[in-house]
Amino acid sequence: MTQSSIRAEFHCHTVYSPDSRVELGVLFKACDARGIDKIAITDHSSMQGALKAHKMAPDRVILAEEIETPEGEILGYFMTEEIPQGLPAVEVVRRLQGQGAFISLPHPFDPHRSWWSDRTLDQILPDLDGIEVFNARCLREEYNENAYYFALEHGKALMAGSDAHALSELGRANMTMPWFDDAESLRAAAREVTISGELSGLYVHMVSTFARVAKKFNF
Repeated sequence: MTQSSIRAEFHCHTVYSPDSRVELGVLFKACDARGIDKIAITDHSSMQGALKAHKMAPDRVILAEEIETPEGEILGYFMTEEIPQGLPAVEVVRRLQGQGAFISLPHPFDPHRSWWSDRTLDQILPDLDGIEVFNARCLREEYNENAYYFALEHGKALMAGSDAHALSELGRANMTMPWFDDAESLRAAAREVTISGELSGLYVHMVSTFARVAKKFNF
């Protein structure tokens, strides 16, 4: 059922990421409690969780992936096929275009998580639909501010996400926007978005580090 205005979470991780222990069932319960109508499951270099979640709630879940490249990560939304990690950014963008996906760059100016060269940015920029201008996991506001002005300068849609690896983070970044149900309608809806949110703080990085260690040693 469509709605005139919805709240969407465009960046979150589940147990199918190596640094998260969030199960799909509790994720949906948290979405209900926090009024999140649409959610993109953006696990690291995996669509396994997104595909399972989409079967459980096809109207709510956006098939997505956060794909690691040598210089940073790329977000694909409304994907049809998983893309492996480690490919050059230009190749990842080419493959996402082949799927008709909406393509966004997460936390592009966070020096702890992105190392984009000017050359690579120049190569992929024409094919990007959006730039993540608010990522709740950034440690400093200036990283998001730099992304915001970069997106405005280049006419890209303004995107936001909590980058949640734990339930406590879910919904820290909010996008209120018109209803959408595919990549093309997302391109239109993303031009009419209101973004709000707050930074999650340092502790959340410790939470995901603990999750990674716990999963490695099975405890």
